[in-house]
Amino acid sequence: MQVIEDIDILDEDLDAPKMTAAEAEGTRQVYLETYGCQMNVSDSEIVASVLRKNGFGLTHSQEEADVVLINTCAIRENAEQKVRRRLDHLRADKTKRHRDLTLGVLGCMAERLREKLLEQEQLVDLVVGPDAYRDLPRLLGEAEETGQAAVNVQLSKEETYADIAPVRYDTNGVSAFVSIMRGCDNMCAFCVVPFTRGRERSRPVTSILSEVSQLVEEGYKEVTVLGQNVNSYRYEDGGRAVDFPELLYRISQVSPELRIRYSTSHPKDCSDALLRVHREQHNICNYIHLPVQHGNTEVLDRMRRTYTREQYRQLIARARTICPGISFSTDIIAGFCGETEAQHEDTLSLMREVRYDHAYMFMYSERPNTYAARKYEDDVPEAVKKRRLSEIITLQRTISEEKNRTEIGAEHVVLVEGPSKRSDAQLCGRTDTNKMVVFDREDYTQGDYVRVRITDCTSATLMGEPLGPTTLAAEAGRLAVA
Repeated sequence: MQVIEDIDILDEDLDAPKMTAAEAEGTRQVYLETYGCQMNVSDSEIVASVLRKNGFGLTHSQEEADVVLINTCAIRENAEQKVRRRLDHLRADKTKRHRDLTLGVLGCMAERLREKLLEQEQLVDLVVGPDAYRDLPRLLGEAEETGQAAVNVQLSKEETYADIAPVRYDTNGVSAFVSIMRGCDNMCAFCVVPFTRGRERSRPVTSILSEVSQLVEEGYKEVTVLGQNVNSYRYEDGGRAVDFPELLYRISQVSPELRIRYSTSHPKDCSDALLRVHREQHNICNYIHLPVQHGNTEVLDRMRRTYTREQYRQLIARARTICPGISFSTDIIAGFCGETEAQHEDTLSLMREVRYDHAYMFMYSERPNTYAARKYEDDVPEAVKKRRLSEIITLQRTISEEKNRTEIGAEHVVLVEGPSKRSDAQLCGRTDTNKMVVFDREDYTQGDYVRVRITDCTSATLMGEPLGPTTLAAEAGRLAVA
């Protein structure tokens, strides 16, 4: 099983594959490859669990597989084209080597392109949408027995996979994803998610807390809570509604040594109650991914983002007042329909004002069925989009490096994730504010909390010297005394 991650413009090495924690024996071996966001990775963990419980094996080797499943992303045209090239390669390899191989597509592209993939181009034998993973064993059996394509892309208003224990992708045994909801109701003009993942529905509180508790028992030290918009989580529990701030508080009570992060957070639902939970609970990380998408109010209105530039600025200011030292990352789109040069400059000026620690930055690409595709003209020339994106990237790199330089001399608690990419003599891990730190290994191991003093930096990474082991509880006590 393999993950090909979406590209962060600041670090194009993020395409490096990830492997699942374990292989499994079975009558038919399945190789699972995942593209796209954290939600896709979480979905593949569910797929792996469903298959393993139904007698299928999981393999890290594409060559040994009887079944190859590609879990796809359709958020951007670039991501979709990458998947199509991969399918072309797999189909050609199957034909050339006369392999008895079942090739399937899962996820967002499956729902949107089922007719092209199956009938027009005949690239795959199986197409399964994001709400039909329980049906995979039956569909695979049907494809094998009949030789005909098998399809289930039906979207659900209830499916949350709450009762399925995922097979974890994360091999370090330190960090894990926990999905709390599926789908999205926001209908942003540029976004295809509501059409590929369906309407929003929240997972039961008890199942979320049970999964987190199990992860703690297995030795995990960090969870990232996932949803298309986690801030809109809402579930009726025992006759009363549990919202996201309360859910986050309950998760924080599972263990004082468990760090909690979440993604993604919509600005319209980022409440003061949520910010107070950040401030009051020591193990909820002082970091929010808060996608702005654009810095101009008129463009935000065309994007159907439901907030203005000024409201976003006020939210950032309020967050920094309630949670001193909080860090922010964001998403930014360059070249949306009708964007003028002055509106582009508004994005740059907002970046200078907010000074994000990190950003994911993309050119706008029209997605079928979206409001923008139906109502607007994609009228910003490609060359202009590329130039504007380049200006955004250059500015963010400068801001990131400037902010990282202010960290030199500061001390942070780092959760050790594993060896550094460049040297086994060094370890790496993230701060509470989600910045990667590299430091000498000494006697520390994966899963340790280490106090580190920052000594140097690049725009993407902090370097430091370890000062000694610690715990989250000890750090909370130290801060309380201070």
